[in-house]
Amino acid sequence: MKHLGEIISLLVAVSWTFSAWFADKSSHRIGAMVTNVIRLALATIFLAVLLWITIGYPYPAFADAKTWLWLALSALVGYVFGDFCLFNCYLHIGPRFGQLFMTVAPPAAAIAGFFLLGEAFTWKTCLAMAVTLAGIAISILSRGGDKHIRLSLPFKGILLGLGAGIGQGVGLVLSKVGMEHYAAALPQEAPRAMQIMLPFASTLIRAIIGFAGFFAIVALQKNLGRLKAGVKDKTGMKYATLLTLFGPVFGVSLSLMAVRYADAGIASTLMALTPVMIIVPDVLINKKKPSLREIIGVVVTMLGVSLFFLYQ
Repeated sequence: MKHLGEIISLLVAVSWTFSAWFADKSSHRIGAMVTNVIRLALATIFLAVLLWITIGYPYPAFADAKTWLWLALSALVGYVFGDFCLFNCYLHIGPRFGQLFMTVAPPAAAIAGFFLLGEAFTWKTCLAMAVTLAGIAISILSRGGDKHIRLSLPFKGILLGLGAGIGQGVGLVLSKVGMEHYAAALPQEAPRAMQIMLPFASTLIRAIIGFAGFFAIVALQKNLGRLKAGVKDKTGMKYATLLTLFGPVFGVSLSLMAVRYADAGIASTLMALTPVMIIVPDVLINKKKPSLREIIGVVVTMLGVSLFFLYQ
């Protein structure tokens, strides 16, 4: 099918828009750490059932040690570190600004790709990074009454947002390496559907490791009681379940699928439309009208993302 990768990329952007909104609701209701444990536990179950139906194995079949190693690293960086920052970022600055910081992911991926995959890193890439960061600066900086430039967002929220973007970008590169090892490890007798379901099997590995990481943190923080209370919270579980479906089950899996069927630059640019799309539900549901400065900041940020991939 022509433009399949591009269509999938747009679906990813829409999926992540809903995911960000449900993540914000769930985190405020039952806590960011509890939300992460629950959503990755649910993702593990959902993905295992999906693989069982499609390829006959309720686990990531044929994955070798190298595949597990790289995908585990991607889970620790992208899920445990990146999503820890992202979900706590939502608590401080909301999903709209949180998703804006996710545009840091492309330059972070470029740097990681340079060191891990030997990908080109030129002055043009640096220019695109500068434009992206300038757009973010326009959105988060304001001029006070004393005409001094100051942050319009909490500093902690900004640091968490940057951590989230970096975590996603580096995690994506590690995932790409892991999927390459996974594809190479597939034997000839593997089900034909395995090629299509490879991103979902890869996401299952990441979900398992991510769940283990977040559960360990909750246990060390002695918050198992809060986790138990979160599971009993019907509204919180509703938000966490919807988050799971739009996030790790379909959103993340489809993002890995998109880069297999389309040029990575085009796919990533389309997936980076989430900060723009999320303005709509924020206005309609939360009644938060974006300022002209914020809109200009988003436009400049998206221009930076587009330039970044235009030069790849």
